[in-house]
Amino acid sequence: MMLDYPQSRSVADVARNAVAALRRVPLRRTDVAVSTGANLAVSVLPFLVARGVPVHYIESATRVTGPSASGRIIAALPRVNLYAQYESWATGRWGFGGTVFDGYAAEAGEPRAVKKVVVTLGSSEGYGFRRVLERLVQVLPPEVEVLWQTGVTDVSGLPIDARASMPARELADAVREADVVVAHAGTGSSLGALQNGKLPVLVPRRAAFGEHVDDHQQQIADMLSGRGLALVREADQVSLADLEQAAGASVHEQASPPPFRLKGTS
Repeated sequence: MMLDYPQSRSVADVARNAVAALRRVPLRRTDVAVSTGANLAVSVLPFLVARGVPVHYIESATRVTGPSASGRIIAALPRVNLYAQYESWATGRWGFGGTVFDGYAAEAGEPRAVKKVVVTLGSSEGYGFRRVLERLVQVLPPEVEVLWQTGVTDVSGLPIDARASMPARELADAVREADVVVAHAGTGSSLGALQNGKLPVLVPRRAAFGEHVDDHQQQIADMLSGRGLALVREADQVSLADLEQAAGASVHEQASPPPFRLKGTS
């Protein structure tokens, strides 16, 4: 079942997708439902709960200190199995099953020269992040090859060859071949760097600059920095030395990451 991608905290988008889900869900046989935390869940899961389908809601790894608005809404539904990805707030009905970042470890190395960079700002609808682009234009030497994936950010007047979006496989290949990745502190962009062996330079979006709905990206940036899985800088503080430091690090997957176990399963 395909639904339109909703903007953050858009009541209209949630309602539109709920109407679409109401039309389609009864036509499908569903044995179990698992959501990894998004406002799409608010549109779909209530209908599945009403049908008696076992539902598991895993809050996004972005939510380090507590549930999102979507999580709080879903938690009001009966019989939903709730999971936090951090033990620090896994209380009450919220269980802890692990986090998507448990499978990675990083090792520092000697800084090395940067020749190829990937800049990725994800696909946040309605929120640009021009500040980090302006900073990178200032600090990157002209001979450095840069792939600029900029989402909805206004890049007018910037001397860059920007791409709003690109196929996931193409982006993953570019990340793997790059010396370093600079990204907004989104879960997907962070994971994409780690999965391809790169220690990301993460730059959190700030709500005060209209770059996101709140400052949750600072939470995930701080968490990854604490685990040694990211180098975190403010948009106006990123330096070439930071990129060279991250380029010298290595990231690998743990040999036996702990499995995420759903309640009621073996």
